[in-house]
Amino acid sequence: MSVSGSDPRSEPGAEYRIDGLAQASGATVRTIRAYQDRGLLPRPERRGRANVYDDTHLARLRQIADLLDRGYTLASIKELLEAWDAGRGLGGVLGLVAEVHGPWTDEEAARISRAELDERFGGAGDDAAIEEALELGVLERIPDQDDAFLVPSPQELAVAAELHAAGVPLSAISGHLRELRGQVEYIASRFLEFTTEHVFARYLGHQPPTDADAAEAAALVRRMRPLARQSVDAELARAMRLFASRHLQRQLGVDTPLPGRSGTWSVPLPADTIRAVEKLVGREGVASFVTAATEREVRARALDDLASTHRQGGQINQIG
Repeated sequence: MSVSGSDPRSEPGAEYRIDGLAQASGATVRTIRAYQDRGLLPRPERRGRANVYDDTHLARLRQIADLLDRGYTLASIKELLEAWDAGRGLGGVLGLVAEVHGPWTDEEAARISRAELDERFGGAGDDAAIEEALELGVLERIPDQDDAFLVPSPQELAVAAELHAAGVPLSAISGHLRELRGQVEYIASRFLEFTTEHVFARYLGHQPPTDADAAEAAALVRRMRPLARQSVDAELARAMRLFASRHLQRQLGVDTPLPGRSGTWSVPLPADTIRAVEKLVGREGVASFVTAATEREVRARALDDLASTHRQGGQINQIG
């Protein structure tokens, strides 16, 4: 095939001038030259005064574009391509990347209209709150639709709606989410550091890893994926039980030992309440009775909140 300056086809044996290669690959002429200077792209064949590229250059440009889309830097791409040129495959590495970039929750995104959103939050539109929700990623815009949004986490939006219905201002909810997100991101980073040190180091100790090591690491990612959330769920439940009981005891005025802690909280209960409890369980049983009643109320409210959240999440999932 003759050399062409504009033919964008990628047929086997195709040849291009640099402007034709740019058109076929979607890269700019400047980018192609930069890749050559960095050693990412083989030098073209020199024919007289012309540089001639072929389908191997086009394939390499497409590989680079794909790896950039996956989040690799140009330096790491160079290492991967050198390994490829040395006879080692990229399949295992790309499979590992795909596994890490896969979903980390079973929750599915949903759509919600602006009218439905306003209704969920009291009926009055709040453009500032919408913009903040978009900034936080609680909502995402849908191209060419001004009256609807994508909700990446219906459960998160349902929690915000419940808090607002309970009287919490939207600005306070946003501020709380920002604070919570920073703390959760710290937990996630620590979990990754921990698993990298004790689980993945043996697979990723050389760059790039072999196909076999990358494939085994990808399988481990699938096994480890639910562990972070399970451990956080368990610890959050423990902490909420402890601190919710402590907070409620403080508000109700209970003089009784706290679970897992030495010492007591002392706040007066109404005399009529104390007398009524004494008639039921006797004076010595008052503290135990109030503690049990407090814990029962905390559990009941937690279950009510959980059921309400799931109901709200189900409603959003049916939208659109």
